[in-house]
Amino acid sequence: MAKIYTIYADHKDNITAREFVAKMKLFLEKLVEHGKMSTYRITRMKLGFRSMDLPEFRIDMEFDTMQALDDAMTITIADKEVDTVHVGFNQYVNVDTIQHFLYRDFPDDLNKPKLTDKQEPFTISDIVKATKNIKPELWE
Repeated sequence: MAKIYTIYADHKDNITAREFVAKMKLFLEKLVEHGKMSTYRITRMKLGFRSMDLPEFRIDMEFDTMQALDDAMTITIADKEVDTVHVGFNQYVNVDTIQHFLYRDFPDDLNKPKLTDKQEPFTISDIVKATKNIKPELWE
């Protein structure tokens, strides 16, 4: 189940949309390169069409777990190379317009086994029973 960190933002007036996205991609690619983020997507408002006053750009950052999201935030501060590209893009964000959201896939698959679930070993009786269910005519 994915955790999707969404940001809506406009760029400052002193930079073009293309420059804004280019700087943003430098930062987002670093998170992917370091294995902290699965993928990302940058979209732009089409012809200003919207039903509410939202910023022009939407950035969706997809993480496999909440821990991966936390690790991405940590590396942004701890790794000088990542921090440099983050500051490089962040300085062009119009801070009056930025909005942050955290989404997840829904509904949760509560019956899906987790990697930490331990599978009990099969008994000979389990195997015989399963085999009988596959081709019952062999057991007649």
